[in-house]
Amino acid sequence: MKTTLITGGLGFIGSNICELLLKKNYTDKCILLDNFGGYMNPIKDGFIDFRKQRFSSLKDIMIERCDTSNYKALSSILNKYKPNYIYHTAALPLAKVSNLNNEEAKISSVDSTLNIIDAINFMKTSNKNFKFNRFIYFSSSMVYGDFKKSIVNENSEKNPKDAYGIMKLAGEVVTEGLCKLHNIPYTIIRPSAVYGPKDMNRRVSQIFIESAFQDKEIYIQGKNEKLDFTYIKDLVNGSILAARSKKGVNEIFNITCGKGQTLLSYVIYLKKKFPNIKYIIKKKDKTKPSRGTLSINKAKRLLGYKPKYSLKDGINEYFDFLNKNIRS
Repeated sequence: MKTTLITGGLGFIGSNICELLLKKNYTDKCILLDNFGGYMNPIKDGFIDFRKQRFSSLKDIMIERCDTSNYKALSSILNKYKPNYIYHTAALPLAKVSNLNNEEAKISSVDSTLNIIDAINFMKTSNKNFKFNRFIYFSSSMVYGDFKKSIVNENSEKNPKDAYGIMKLAGEVVTEGLCKLHNIPYTIIRPSAVYGPKDMNRRVSQIFIESAFQDKEIYIQGKNEKLDFTYIKDLVNGSILAARSKKGVNEIFNITCGKGQTLLSYVIYLKKKFPNIKYIIKKKDKTKPSRGTLSINKAKRLLGYKPKYSLKDGINEYFDFLNKNIRS
């Protein structure tokens, strides 16, 4: 029996990974480990809570409340379920939040990663029958900082300019170093501008589309600013491909759409759904890195990864979900 543990399992990315793993019969059981934290203010205007919808239809799951910074509790859960795969998605979900809580960002991206790897190693050394296949660490495109070129690949310079990117990069170093030291197979995933149904962490794409639904003015920071918008289903599919492939062992992958598009282009797509929406273009926030396209050639070559969703396709599916759940 194959068992998968997902940290941050009730989150946007973690719950979608669980759903696809079970749908494709890639795992027999999913353990959703989560600290039940809420990073957004539930009384703030515009907050919509999709947490229950993320897992209410899932079967063959176990939900465990645990903070990955608590080694004793974490180790106990690993010993209980003996997972073959661990997807480590738990972290502060937004760069902005992390920049306001640097210590918490370190705990979620660095300390927790160290704890998980140490717990895996203890399981391996104390139980010879324990078979562990892969540790998958979810990093971020923010590790690159300002893109030096219009397209960056996995070997491009890493020079994060905020706490979120810094801690994510530190988590990568911990993953590579300790996993190699303890002979633990790992894979590192670098997503970018993930969006889609049931997101509630106030990413820019969510803010744009929900503002459109609520007839609110949309503010665009930087006319020419680009993001590699990645639909959640593409990220999940690519991440699972990387985790299951032998060619993904001890590798780093950009798992994105592979096409940087301006924030303005996102809003222009929305105008086809909401002809009357208004938007204002403001100056770029200089504290945020200037980004663009992430090369996915490595993932294509080694994994056969091919994103299925254009920005238009992703917005259409996202729109249908919100149209049903906000307007119904």
